[in-house]
Amino acid sequence: MFKFSPERRRPIILLIDDDMVSREVMATVLTMNDFIVHTAEDGEVALRMLEAQECAAGVILMDAQMPGLSGAELIEQLRARSRASIFAISASQLPDEVMAAADGFLQKPFGADALRKLLEKQHPAPAPEPKQRRAEPVVSEATLAQLRALMPPAAVREIYAAVVTDLAKRLDALEAAIARKDAAEVRRIGHTIKGGCAMAGALQAAHLGAQLEAGSDNLDNSARFVGDLRNALGNLERMLKTEFPA
Repeated sequence: MFKFSPERRRPIILLIDDDMVSREVMATVLTMNDFIVHTAEDGEVALRMLEAQECAAGVILMDAQMPGLSGAELIEQLRARSRASIFAISASQLPDEVMAAADGFLQKPFGADALRKLLEKQHPAPAPEPKQRRAEPVVSEATLAQLRALMPPAAVREIYAAVVTDLAKRLDALEAAIARKDAAEVRRIGHTIKGGCAMAGALQAAHLGAQLEAGSDNLDNSARFVGDLRNALGNLERMLKTEFPA
């Protein structure tokens, strides 16, 4: 749990992330820790919320790699509409101009302690690089235990059901992008799978997403990941039935 001194109020959070799974997991964890959280699926929506004074944010957490308005340009426009501290969040290292424009950086997946330190001290606290493993677990036991401690089983099941649904859609989009030989879209899909699945602790799928993003220039190689990702999807579905029977 986040701990603040009694005289210090928790800031209102505006969370901007185009990936539904990442957005919902982060918002759930923050809400369970007594923060007021507003969410926006992209930069344009966030700007409209601020202009309409729907959200008096003290802290803005924004994914730095979104379609449309993003990065340093989005930070500039947010600052014109809000005095909130702006922290970039991403599953990858960011360009220098984004790092310079933001007040701090958190690398997905990040834990409660890293976020607490960033909110309290306003300096970046990147999560350590994951260790390479021969057999990647389907789901992080630590993340699953944390979610079980924070919310009832039905809510945890909803999160992983959303991961399964989202991953299935990403796989369909991935196959279409590979068929079109669209390496940029393959890279974007890999990045999204990596970030969203990592936030939910779906390690096997997140690791494959990272490999897909890194090797997207070789589309023949990318095509090989489709089968592996479908296998990871099947493993997640089996985990869901085993851990959270309907």
